[in-house]
Amino acid sequence: MDLITITDPRSPVSEAYRALRTNLSFYSLDNPVRTLVVAASAADDGAAETAANLAVTMAQGGHKTILVDCDLRRPSLHTLFDLENGVGFTSMIVGDEGAGLMETAVSNLQLLPSGPIPPNPADLLGSSKVDEIIGSLAETADIVIFSAPPVIAVTDSVVLGAKVDGVLLVIQAGKTRREHAERAKETLAKANVRVIGATLTNAPKDASVDSYYD
Repeated sequence: MDLITITDPRSPVSEAYRALRTNLSFYSLDNPVRTLVVAASAADDGAAETAANLAVTMAQGGHKTILVDCDLRRPSLHTLFDLENGVGFTSMIVGDEGAGLMETAVSNLQLLPSGPIPPNPADLLGSSKVDEIIGSLAETADIVIFSAPPVIAVTDSVVLGAKVDGVLLVIQAGKTRREHAERAKETLAKANVRVIGATLTNAPKDASVDSYYD
């Protein structure tokens, strides 16, 4: 995984993340999205990397941003930002007073890592305590982005998606299967989860765009 919005902020990929940020802003003019789940349809489709780069872009745009690692099975965001994962989101749920937001090297961006991996992620995410945490985080930031597991692999994203303003599906070009994407959308729709859209990653580069940036 790579935080290209930090390592190469002038690249076409970083510009694409800024375009995504703008699209989300326009989409939510009448019904603002302040809490957003980012999830792929199937495993290893790049949701965590997308969530992290989107969060960085939001912060770079002057929005106070909180990024939460809600993949309570395979957490990874702490490694991207070179932070510890001893305490985090799960610690907050069980009332650990030592748990809190961590500052990152990016201005306006704080990270809440997953914390210890629980034996029952879906049950934990469905608790009323999670609603309280989401509400508390939303009060202190302009936007809270939750990185979640694949939609059709486990129920975690559906459970969490029902508690936030919307879900952004990540589709990876050349990898995500059409039937998986369609099934993920249907699964979320059946649970009355608001799908605000999808973002395509790993798309082939357009030489004309690269020449413009060069």
